Amino acid sequence: QVQLAESGGGLVTEGASLRLSCTASGGTFNRYVIGWFRQAPGKEREFVAAISWSFGGTYFADFVGGRFTLSRDHARNTVDLQMNSLKPEDTAVYYCAAGSVITGTSSIYDYWGQGTQVTVSS
Repeated sequence: QVQLAESGGGLVTEGASLRLSCTASGGTFNRYVIGWFRQAPGKEREFVAAISWSFGGTYFADFVGGRFTLSRDHARNTVDLQMNSLKPEDTAVYYCAAGSVITGTSSIYDYWGQGTQVTVSS
């Protein structure tokens, strides 16, 4: 059973960048889709982006608007979410998840990390 761990969160000012990483242990990302979700205080968890580990295809939520990119590092067994031009409304706990289908529906994902906090101040 694969276990996921997020890293890279922090406090930044508006317009800054952050790079979040999702690392697998107890297994590899082979055949998985890795998704990123976020949850702000008082709001439901929402889809951010997803990438197919095998094929590299990506899928982004509309609100991303070209600000975020996804990449995979086979040597590190890691998926990175590069977030640029951050806005205060991007403040949330960011989670990575592993599933078998590239989708924005959180219930489809089987494994989840514990999350990492991203705070963007204005």
